[in-house]
Amino acid sequence: MHRRSFIQGIAAASFLTATPWARAFQSDQRMALSVEQLPSLTGELTLYLGRGEGGLYEKVLDAIRDRNPDLDLRVRRGATAALANTLVAEARAGVRRADLFWAVDSGAIGLVTANGLAKSLPPELTSQLKAGFQYPQWAPVTGRIRTLPYNPQRIAASAIPDSIMALADSQLSIGWAPAYASFQSFVTAMRLLNGEQQTADWLSAMKARSTSYAGELGVVMAVERGEVDLGLANHYYSLRLKAGKPQANIELAFTKNDAGCLVNASGIVCLSENSTAVNFIRYLLTQEVQSYLASEAYEIPLVNGVSMPAGLPGLSSMSPPKLDLTQLADLRPTLDMMRDVGVL
Repeated sequence: MHRRSFIQGIAAASFLTATPWARAFQSDQRMALSVEQLPSLTGELTLYLGRGEGGLYEKVLDAIRDRNPDLDLRVRRGATAALANTLVAEARAGVRRADLFWAVDSGAIGLVTANGLAKSLPPELTSQLKAGFQYPQWAPVTGRIRTLPYNPQRIAASAIPDSIMALADSQLSIGWAPAYASFQSFVTAMRLLNGEQQTADWLSAMKARSTSYAGELGVVMAVERGEVDLGLANHYYSLRLKAGKPQANIELAFTKNDAGCLVNASGIVCLSENSTAVNFIRYLLTQEVQSYLASEAYEIPLVNGVSMPAGLPGLSSMSPPKLDLTQLADLRPTLDMMRDVGVL
């Protein structure tokens, strides 16, 4: 879906006064809504936006502005972690400048919620989200699952273990990006699920058979070129590569019930009592926005009733671990461990 058609689709959708938006939540309605069912946004809002997804989030904001001409949306942009730290610092100084924080990583949201800055969201809003992604103080927007992209010309799918811990004992060559934030969140999840010692041992064993790359797109491209057997990367890098190069030698494997198939999420936090801020969040959970991010960013929609991105199986067929994603804010021990082991 191109930017113009997406913006026109949202902007042209009329507010159905005969069907007030609140009524759509009655009778246990838990599916994604259309923008046609939402109230208009008016007044001033300040959004802190973590950079991400190559400007696609900016296009979502453009579409919301076009549909709501009486909304004065002010955006402060920056790295997600830096903005989270700024919000905490502002709160300690007795200052509140932001109504909303849209982060590309749930660890940053964990920092904000742990400092008591998040406002509770209405249950009828969070109930639209899939099971396992319903949080009282923030709304996941889209997800990304950890995968094992592999080159089928080098190895067969049957040769890939379905346990991330077993990967360290295999004879496979690995591509990874230890300096990449999503990788560090994955290692944090492993620490929480498997403990410090097992995670440190895993990193040490993996170091001997792994090649480091600057980012996870680099990992996927290296797998496709045949430099390594498989890699560790978020799912969308492989899907984007396949979209531009349909014959690419890349397939996806998944582990089961461990950090190797962690579903992390971008998400949004309401920081003020401004009702317009809550209604803004509703826009991000609509069929139109969720479908756009699934088709253009290849992210996983986390509301009910929206199709997965092409090339990715449904969440019901995967086995991600059960983990409170806000716990991924506990990053410092992970970085210390990775430095001690020598992978950073």
